Amino acid sequence: MEFETIPTVPTADEILDRSFRRAASKMKLKKNKDRANEEFVRAVSQAIHDRLVKVMQSFPEFDTLPPFYRDIVDIKWGLDHVRKALGGVGWAARWARTHGPGLAYQTRKSEDPSQIRRRAVARLSSVVHQIEDDLLFLNEVRNVIRKLPHVSNEFTVVVAGYPNVGKSSFIRLVSTATPEVASYPFTTKGIIVGHRAIGRERMQFIDTPGVLDRPPQERSGIERQAVAAMINLASAILVIIDASEHCGYPLEDQFRLLHEIEEMVSVPVITAVNKSDITYFDGYINMSTETGEGVDEVLENLLALRKRSEEECQDIPG
Repeated sequence: MEFETIPTVPTADEILDRSFRRAASKMKLKKNKDRANEEFVRAVSQAIHDRLVKVMQSFPEFDTLPPFYRDIVDIKWGLDHVRKALGGVGWAARWARTHGPGLAYQTRKSEDPSQIRRRAVARLSSVVHQIEDDLLFLNEVRNVIRKLPHVSNEFTVVVAGYPNVGKSSFIRLVSTATPEVASYPFTTKGIIVGHRAIGRERMQFIDTPGVLDRPPQERSGIERQAVAAMINLASAILVIIDASEHCGYPLEDQFRLLHEIEEMVSVPVITAVNKSDITYFDGYINMSTETGEGVDEVLENLLALRKRSEEECQDIPG
């Protein structure tokens, strides 16, 4: 899903300025100067309506979005908040369309059309300024969702685990993604997508923010984004454990998170213990994203899951 085409949401003053200029431009083409005030008000109200409708139509229908994108919007701002803001814009657009012609007609009946025109324009301006906060909020939403990564319909490995266990380092080694890698937690602030060529096909990798083992209601918005990716996007999940505990979190807590993930999803979950150059942990695949040791073995296990998934799809009738 791509949102790059959503244009900047104008402010109330920008909408009014463009509407006034559009109306003035139309007025130059009118031959009947006696009805100039009426036509100006009519043109302004129509221009306001058209611009606000354009703002509404530039946003996607959130109810029809894939679940992952809908969850991200809900996590960051609340779907109800976004719908309310769009509803405010819709209200102002309807007001301009419904009342604009009547305001314009009043100038024709007035002994002082210029004065009535100024009142009508002030009324229309007041309505637009009432939704200034909605317009500013929608532009904030636009600035973020247009940068959301495009997640294609391919075999997708979501890499999960506690902060600073080596998720981003692994993604850098096996895919085209280039997430920031640093020695402090929560470096990854959102979802990062990378790909790896497998013959003529590709495998998709998603780097997620670190998740802590704590009740869902206590998790931050960053953590909830990671959970949304696991639930909605994963064909398989790779959970990375830091047995050395250099990540700053006890091994016991990391394994509790692993078990929670296993219970939360219905897709295969593979566990890899990272930082084997510091501490080796028996019973699991060990790797070191620092030296590269064991990374190929982890990748081979993921490729085996991908092949199994393809075979299962081929066995489905039709």
